[in-house]
Amino acid sequence: MRTLFILSFVGLTLHLSAQIGDNVKTTFQTSREWKPSIDVRADAVMIYGVGGNPSDRSQKVSFEERVRSWKEKGYITHFMTGIAWGEYQDYFTGAWDGKRHLDEGQVQQNGDTIWHGHMVPYIVPSDNFLKYLKEKHIKRVIDAGIDVIFLEEPEFWARAGYSDAFKREWEKYYGFEWRPQHESPENTYLANKLKYHLYYHALNDVFTFAKEYGQTKGMDVKCYVPTHSLVNYSQWKIVSPEASLAALPCVDGYIAQVWTGTSRESNYFNGKAKERVFETAFLEYGSMESMTAPTGRKMFFLSDPIEDWPRDWDDYKKNYEATFTAQLMYPAMANYEIMPWPERIYEGLYRTSPTSDKKERIPRHYSTQMQVMINTLNNMPVTQTEVSGSRGIGVLMANSLMFQRFPAHAGYDDPQLSNFYGLALPLLKKGVPVEIVHLENVSLEKTLDHFQVLLMSYSSMKPMDPAAHDYIVRWVIKGGMLVYCGKDEDAFQRVREWWNTNGNHYNAPSEHLFHLLKLKAPYKTGTYKYGKGKVCILRNDPKEFVLKENNDQQFVNIVNALYKKRTGNKMEFKNYFTLKRGPYEIISVVDENPDTTPYTIKGKLIDLYNPEIPVLEEKQVNPGEQALLFDIDCVDNPSEAQVLATASRVYNEQHTANSYSFNVKGPANTTNVMRILLPCEVKNAEISDLSGNKIEARTKWNKSSKTCFLSFENSPEGIQVQLRW
Repeated sequence: MRTLFILSFVGLTLHLSAQIGDNVKTTFQTSREWKPSIDVRADAVMIYGVGGNPSDRSQKVSFEERVRSWKEKGYITHFMTGIAWGEYQDYFTGAWDGKRHLDEGQVQQNGDTIWHGHMVPYIVPSDNFLKYLKEKHIKRVIDAGIDVIFLEEPEFWARAGYSDAFKREWEKYYGFEWRPQHESPENTYLANKLKYHLYYHALNDVFTFAKEYGQTKGMDVKCYVPTHSLVNYSQWKIVSPEASLAALPCVDGYIAQVWTGTSRESNYFNGKAKERVFETAFLEYGSMESMTAPTGRKMFFLSDPIEDWPRDWDDYKKNYEATFTAQLMYPAMANYEIMPWPERIYEGLYRTSPTSDKKERIPRHYSTQMQVMINTLNNMPVTQTEVSGSRGIGVLMANSLMFQRFPAHAGYDDPQLSNFYGLALPLLKKGVPVEIVHLENVSLEKTLDHFQVLLMSYSSMKPMDPAAHDYIVRWVIKGGMLVYCGKDEDAFQRVREWWNTNGNHYNAPSEHLFHLLKLKAPYKTGTYKYGKGKVCILRNDPKEFVLKENNDQQFVNIVNALYKKRTGNKMEFKNYFTLKRGPYEIISVVDENPDTTPYTIKGKLIDLYNPEIPVLEEKQVNPGEQALLFDIDCVDNPSEAQVLATASRVYNEQHTANSYSFNVKGPANTTNVMRILLPCEVKNAEISDLSGNKIEARTKWNKSSKTCFLSFENSPEGIQVQLRW
């Protein structure tokens, strides 16, 4: 049996600075040509698909024309398409090479192909398909002058693995005949390792070609992978390369595809399964940050004002605030995909309430609020400050979380990924900002340095490389506190792998770790000293802490005791998270906490989740709610006139002793609001279009904050504002 490639980071440092060469901080994706209604004024636009987006059949303009239309409006143009699906019908129907390839779709046990759209199957990425993708799509994109390529969502469904194409890849990879994954845990494990490898190979192959072809044109092509988080792929039962992509020199960075649709997936806590959007998003973004933080590669965080499934506008707004707040809780991340598919957001029709069938386009109050939020991202700083709470508690996760999700074997079940959430939610719900640690990254310098306590379990994942244990042991010797939770009874403990082959005879991979820690079998529940650190073994699967009501207290107490032993301080339990990033105050108050007190903040604060962007002296945030505030007292150069908040993008600012002028641009059919800091009250406000025609506007002076509120209709062509005092 061929073992999966061992990750190698040799030479990785040569590529740590390989980022987008321009100053792109914000971007978005669209399959459409430029239109006034979707001109959202990010730094860059990702033009989707040579043939467009399979979900949007209304797009009729050629790829080159779409690129040209956005360039003419001043945008940096990039390219995005799917690696596992896309407008590739000419490949499947035989128009490309004269042979039909519908047998290369991902197929379930019952023989059904898994479809993404009409004649758009999820793909088993054969060498022939990759050849097609390179010759028909990647070359054309580079020939059009695009030097940044995003290949999104390398996804292989766990329930797939029965097509002739997959069987061929199995025999080529393993050297023996295909085995049905439903027949044994080992077959499942082998099938999912192959799925994992296929998209690792696919991205390596296509990106390497893109870079080499670009060089023949004198271009330095950059390659990015937009991907869901490991948390979400594991919960949705999808296999993808995830953290292993860090081993590929041809990958320059990522987009963390986290949004309401992923984060509203229910999970268990305190015996109840329900949506916990902020908490899930916090862990999703955390797993993506952990995937790349040790490598220095560029990461964009995505959020979406709506989602794939039709809901009502109030639902979208509430959950957008939750995910948007969660992404801002990572102070080292400051590059953003501000939205996918603006055509869907601004032009789509969605329900006006959960109980009504009436549909309408995005309400003005929501589009205004959304545009204030996305324009805030253009100014969001990286900061050294940290989220409030006890730091240094990490939950270990590995790519193999995706390998055990489907099908279940020997009656062992992990409902809604509870063995992962069982380690994270009992602390997160108590206001402890737990961090994610990718097992694949522990060998990288300084990955574990700032952690005080690590929480791990092999109930839902397995270590793919025994070397990871060496680094964890070294961390314990230096004083680290390790908590291992698990009965080690699931059927995947006994698949043929490194811990029970080639001279190893461990019953479970944890026994290899315990052996290195000088523990003696039978490895019972208890706390053991090793070096300057300690190891606590709990013979509970983590799912037990969340599937049963009030069943996490012993676990929390043990973590708290180890944290105090390591740091000298007890963990801080509270019902909120806060972070200050420059003048921005980011707040989330959790529910399902014994403390139901609202979080209160005072000052001169602009409420950025209110479309009127009012100035408040006090803001209360209730459990289950979030807030994003601008602290006027923290403004740099407070004597200088400046825009503090806006639902448009500001250009060409000019100052004189008694005036301040600028241009603003925003999508058509939307309302702009602005909060502008000025030395004194405005005597004359002139708002006009570029032809000099006067624009109707609302103005209001706030004496205590010395800010002027200004509102008028947006224009993608630009509005001229001149304020005199």
